[in-house]
Amino acid sequence: MSVRRLNHAVLYVRDVTRSVGFYTDVFGFEVAVEIGDRAAFLRAPGTLNDHDLGLFSVGAQAAGPVPGQVGLYHLAWEVGTLGELAVIGTKLRQRGSLVGATDHGVSKSFYAKDPDGIEFEVMWRVPREEWPVDGGGLDRLDLDAALARWGADLATGAAAGSAT
Repeated sequence: MSVRRLNHAVLYVRDVTRSVGFYTDVFGFEVAVEIGDRAAFLRAPGTLNDHDLGLFSVGAQAAGPVPGQVGLYHLAWEVGTLGELAVIGTKLRQRGSLVGATDHGVSKSFYAKDPDGIEFEVMWRVPREEWPVDGGGLDRLDLDAALARWGADLATGAAAGSAT
């Protein structure tokens, strides 16, 4: 038996309402269940999961993530097209959440932080047959060049039927 994919993520946040607003606006998540101001379970549009993201409130005074210490560095959320990546990138810039943009060769990625400073990646998979033989790298993302090459609507990864 082997793991096929990450089914969902659950995060501790300071303010569930604020975090629900962020994740529904930026990612288009839908609220599946809310438990007052204590917890919320969100779904990605079209998912068959009961939830893709859980949020639990730990209060305004809770310490935030500490970069460079043991713990989770980031989660990577996959989008189906470069057009979707571009839209999310614009929303992240407008919110002041964007902290990086990288071309990994196998994927095109934005890195950002949510209102609690939790870092995440939003990525689009390059078509498998075009992955670099060396596995890729950490180049600066040129989204305009990627859009010129593959267009805004080419579906890859899970959006193209990949099981993982």
